[in-house]
Amino acid sequence: MRLHRLVLTAFGPFGGTQSVDFDELSAAGLFLLHGPTGAGKTSILDAVCYALYGSVPGARHSGQGLTLRSDHAAVGARTEVTLELTVAGRRLEITRQPPWERPKKRGAGTTVEKAQSWLREHDRAAGAWKDLSRSHQEIGEEITQLLGMSREQFCQVVLLPQGDFARFLRADAEARGRLLGRLFDTRRFAEVEKRLAERRRTTEARVREGDTALLADAHRMQQVAGDAMELPEAAPGEPGLAEAVLAAAAVARSTARERLTVAHCCRLAAESAQTAAERALADVRERARLQQRFTDARERADVLEERAGAHREAQARMERARKAEAVAPALELRESADAEHREASARAARTRALLPEGFAGAGAAGLAAAARRAAEELGGLESARRAERRLTDLVAERTELDRRERDDDEVLAETGTWLAGWDAVRDGLRTAVETAQEAATRAEQLDGRREPARRRLEAARRCDELTRDLEDARRGSLSSGEHAQTARAHWLALKEQRLDGIAAELAATLAEGAPCAVCGATEHPAPARKTAGHVDREAEEQALTACQDAEGDHAGDERRVGVLREALAAATAEAGDAPTDRLLAEAQEVEQAYALARREASALHSAREELRQAEQEHERRTAAQREAAVRAASRVGRRDRLEQERAALEAELTQARGVAESVAARAAQLERQAARLTEAAEAARAAEESAARLKQADGRLDEAAFRAGFDTPRAAASALLDATAHRDLQRRLDDRQLEEAAVRAVLAEPDTLAAAGRPPADLAAAQATAAAAAERLRAAASAQDAAARRCAELDQLSARAADGVRRLAPVREEYDRVARLAGLTAGTSADNERKMRLESYVLAARLEQVAAAATVRLQRMSSGRYTLVHSDDRAGRGRSGLGLHVVDAWTGRERDTSTLSGGETFFASLALALGLADVVTDEAGGVRLDTLFIDEGFGSLDDQTLDEVLDVLDSLRERDRSVGIVSHVADLRRRVHAQVEVVKGRSGSAVRQRGYLPSGRRGRGEE
Repeated sequence: MRLHRLVLTAFGPFGGTQSVDFDELSAAGLFLLHGPTGAGKTSILDAVCYALYGSVPGARHSGQGLTLRSDHAAVGARTEVTLELTVAGRRLEITRQPPWERPKKRGAGTTVEKAQSWLREHDRAAGAWKDLSRSHQEIGEEITQLLGMSREQFCQVVLLPQGDFARFLRADAEARGRLLGRLFDTRRFAEVEKRLAERRRTTEARVREGDTALLADAHRMQQVAGDAMELPEAAPGEPGLAEAVLAAAAVARSTARERLTVAHCCRLAAESAQTAAERALADVRERARLQQRFTDARERADVLEERAGAHREAQARMERARKAEAVAPALELRESADAEHREASARAARTRALLPEGFAGAGAAGLAAAARRAAEELGGLESARRAERRLTDLVAERTELDRRERDDDEVLAETGTWLAGWDAVRDGLRTAVETAQEAATRAEQLDGRREPARRRLEAARRCDELTRDLEDARRGSLSSGEHAQTARAHWLALKEQRLDGIAAELAATLAEGAPCAVCGATEHPAPARKTAGHVDREAEEQALTACQDAEGDHAGDERRVGVLREALAAATAEAGDAPTDRLLAEAQEVEQAYALARREASALHSAREELRQAEQEHERRTAAQREAAVRAASRVGRRDRLEQERAALEAELTQARGVAESVAARAAQLERQAARLTEAAEAARAAEESAARLKQADGRLDEAAFRAGFDTPRAAASALLDATAHRDLQRRLDDRQLEEAAVRAVLAEPDTLAAAGRPPADLAAAQATAAAAAERLRAAASAQDAAARRCAELDQLSARAADGVRRLAPVREEYDRVARLAGLTAGTSADNERKMRLESYVLAARLEQVAAAATVRLQRMSSGRYTLVHSDDRAGRGRSGLGLHVVDAWTGRERDTSTLSGGETFFASLALALGLADVVTDEAGGVRLDTLFIDEGFGSLDDQTLDEVLDVLDSLRERDRSVGIVSHVADLRRRVHAQVEVVKGRSGSAVRQRGYLPSGRRGRGEE
């Protein structure tokens, strides 16, 4: 993969459009990307990753979309990244635009426009770009397939993050495993471990579930059987559990059946005894009930006699309450008047406290008069308030006048600058129009020459073709003429032979006695005989036909020669004497000149339109300049009038507002004073009226109490009962009356009086006897039912346990097999000697490859001192880890990578990163990586080590690679000539690029 060109627009810190030419940088092999902190060096790498994968690397991966847009971008500028690269022999161009908020085309506000992507490929045969896709998903799949790497792998092997690898050197096995797992995609091996562990847990859970269910059944059988069954001591999952449970269940079932027979006999005897005890208990219970009824009635009569005095007092209390009800309306009226008076007095005190000290002793009339005077003074300020509002308007109008003056000054300055260069702009535009017009005229002239040139060229080509056809026709005519002469000679020869042998043909027609057609004789003593090679009439006719056909073919060939000769003469006359090559060159020259003229003439319309728009702009700016000058002149008099009016208003307001800050403040004071005086007057008047009503209510209350027979209103009030007390008192009186009637009725019953004369009933003894009999029956029945249930439950539980044992057998076999495999892959099995997980085993092999690839460069950077080796020593919980050690050739000892110094850690991590890039590249399908980036870390190196590191990086060019260094180190600017500098400013960052010096070392050297 080789990068060619990167173009950024409104991306990250870059407000405008910036481009990076990687082809120019790649010529040096080694180039430097530098700039101040926050300028946007990393944003260039982010843009490369975003163009390829649609997202940025690392922690910046979250929260993309609108955040990728530059804060310095113009309102209408669209954020865009375009990357041109070659991968797998194909030259591609990727353009991505993240979602962004743009102003609405209609109305105010903004709207979010969706993200867009384009993928194009350069067609070398056609020499043009062709579109491949505009789908985010299709482009992502195409790029991932061509590169053979995920976004994480690309960021790790192309954008080499030195900080990550420095941490990788010092990390523990678990952290290394996470990074290697992301790069080499060993998820399938971890998935195998996970699947086996899950399957082991599942089968183990099923075994434990089966054993637990079996033990649960055993516990239930023990609960049912009691001491007749002993539980096995085995735990769920242990062997022998099923056999022990089934044996104990068989013993429990036998014991339960014996106990059921004994319980049945006991129940029959208990039923007979319980019937006799129930009859005796019923008789004793009835006698005890009647005796207790008589005793209760006598006790109730005694209680009524004791409470007779309280009953008489309640009757008197009810009579006094009925008299006090006549005084209740007057009491309620007096309480209402007293509450109203207290509230009015409190309100009057509150409102009077808000007034100045001069109104402390004023009455309601005085307060009302003061409120009217304040309202009259407030009305007199209305004119001043209007003047104050007018003054505010004058200040705003003067501010607006000043703003318009500044705007007009800006218009005058801008239009003056623009109009100063108008003549040059107009002349240039007119020259462009004239040039395009001349080209159009030239195109018309050349267009008239095109058709004749094409006709002459076509005629010359016809001449060449007709010449070849005429030669072919002449050869054909010559051949057909020779063939016709041969055919005619053959026919004449056959005709002569037939005439010579015609006597034989006539003799063949002679008959005895018939006259001869030649001599007339009727005798034919010696007729002629046919000889060998005799030619008959048919042979002669065939030869004649062949002769006529050959002569016809020759005549046709002669006619074709004549036609071609005439056509050649016509074409020669049209083409002239010039050869075809020269006519072709002339026609092409005319066509090229015509195409050039057409291209130049095509700008005529746009040039005229541009001139027209420029003239319109000139008229607009001239008018704007003229209008601004007129407005500036008219503002002079208006400003003087505003100043005079403002001075008069300020004098008026100074007199009206007095000591207040403003007329509005003075008016607010008067409004508050009038409102408080009015409220205080109303409160004072309400207090006086409520005092009169309270006095009147006191008189009415005294009169009502005297008429009801009470000495004072207080006595009448104390005699009153509320609704609840009245109901309670009345209920007690009614209950007393009902109780007296009920007691008299019970004491008059005959059965009750007869039972009272008999000895007391011993109910407890009868109940104890009946209860003992019932208890014996219940115990016998319960024992029989329990024994029956015990037998049934034991049979059911035993059958279920046996069925569970049969179903659990194949599950246990599966668990044993899966557990062995899961323990082996998880590193917990005794068969796994190094206690290494399957994924760790695969990652250890990859780490071994990475260490070997990194050592090649590390030895060169460290002058042969250090070598990276992988260690699979056990670490942590006794398992083999992903150890990484460094071998020091000076001491011959192997030590941990955490003991390296800062500079040593840097070039060790750089070697590790380059080695990992090679291994991941091979793992991803061997995609060639021609462009690499190294991010920071060079500041920790001394000059000698820096030279050695740069030598290693420079050696990458041996395979036509280019390496970009992202660093702040100032010394690198002297050592690396090809540079990309990122400069930040208030309007956003900018890119400055400098190629290498061919006379010096490629990408490096001394100044």
